[in-house]
Amino acid sequence: MQSQNIDSIRTLFQSRLTTLEHLLKSAQTHFNDDESFLQKRIAADMLPFGTQIAFTCNQPHNFALWCNSKPANNLDPEVTSLAQAYEHIANTKELLLGVNAEDSKLAEVTRIDLGQSLYVELPGNAYVNEFLIPNFYFHMVTAYDILRMAGVPIGKRDYMLHLVPLIRKNEA
Repeated sequence: MQSQNIDSIRTLFQSRLTTLEHLLKSAQTHFNDDESFLQKRIAADMLPFGTQIAFTCNQPHNFALWCNSKPANNLDPEVTSLAQAYEHIANTKELLLGVNAEDSKLAEVTRIDLGQSLYVELPGNAYVNEFLIPNFYFHMVTAYDILRMAGVPIGKRDYMLHLVPLIRKNEA
């Protein structure tokens, strides 16, 4: 397993945001630019696809802010247009490019406010591995599942897009 550092985390988030953008483009094509798919959800009590885009982006967005010693600042969850969805992804990727932190940041304790006067304090490594990355994948998988449920013709290859350049064919 590759040693984790700030650059490897940034690379992970960048590549998966490219996957998220690919999933969004697949949905846009499938629905012929009809933006109503942004309101689709798996169950009535779950948040819609557009919000899943924002929540997926929040994790690398807040990672980049944290790396640059700025407070967390979640994106607007009311994503009602394709332009807004693409903007969240593009702005998050851009913010990641500006990360300027040493790997020692991963040892720094950070406080995460959970709402309702609740919080948790974690070392940076735990913040990334126990909070950001699990939340990132939770919302990305939920977005993927909403699109699958809505009939968008995507599959595991679309979700694992980051591995496509590494695929080789046996020369038997």
